[in-house]
Amino acid sequence: MFDELKPHLIELRKRLGISVAVLFIAFFTCFSFWEPILAWMIHPLEAILPAGSEVIFTRVQEPFFTALKVAFFSGFILSLPVIFWQFWLFIAPGLYENEKKLVIPFVLFATLMFLMGASFCYYIVVPLGFDFLINFGAKLFKALPSIGDYVSFFTKLLFGFGLAFELPVITFFFAKLGFVTDKSLIRFFRYAIIIIFFVAALLTPPDLLTQFLMAGPLIVLYGVSILVARTVNPELDEEESDDEKDEDEEETKGEIK
Repeated sequence: MFDELKPHLIELRKRLGISVAVLFIAFFTCFSFWEPILAWMIHPLEAILPAGSEVIFTRVQEPFFTALKVAFFSGFILSLPVIFWQFWLFIAPGLYENEKKLVIPFVLFATLMFLMGASFCYYIVVPLGFDFLINFGAKLFKALPSIGDYVSFFTKLLFGFGLAFELPVITFFFAKLGFVTDKSLIRFFRYAIIIIFFVAALLTPPDLLTQFLMAGPLIVLYGVSILVARTVNPELDEEESDDEKDEDEEETKGEIK
């Protein structure tokens, strides 16, 4: 069994090695520009801070480790096309020849969806969510947010929204493998709503506004995923319909007898 897995493990190590190497190059590149990148990150926070409040650091090593976080997250974003490309090359041997040609659309679409999720978070969720959290007790407390805590929370939010927006891409692969169809996704919809709100509660601040801001787009993306599944494997739906017809005919014959 190990001999059968060995070629796949070697291929996986190769693809991971290339992805990590590109990530490190992007990390060191972004580390050279961490200050303007950080300024971009904290802009939504500074825009909602009450008068007299400012962003601070409370530990001696906090600015340095914040710069590392900024550079790593930025490097990860820049490396996304290569990471998606290496992932596709890893699974390509199991695909048909016509499916292997989808590498460029997959890389572009997967990267675009992640950036759309991150942009939605940056321009809508972060301003609204942090405005509520920062100004909730503004009359009683003075806001002095820590830069390290903010960057950690900010990157977690952007990554969560970016990953959540990959739902149609994930559905594409599951549909290709025959694991899901549009009908199975429709039947699972009521459970998907519960899971979506649970995930939104985990990835967003503890307030209903940001949770709904994440859950709403995810529900829309779930609907898009149903259309993706129908487009990818319509033949499975036809087979299911034939099977259902055969079952109905057999039940009808049994009733007649």
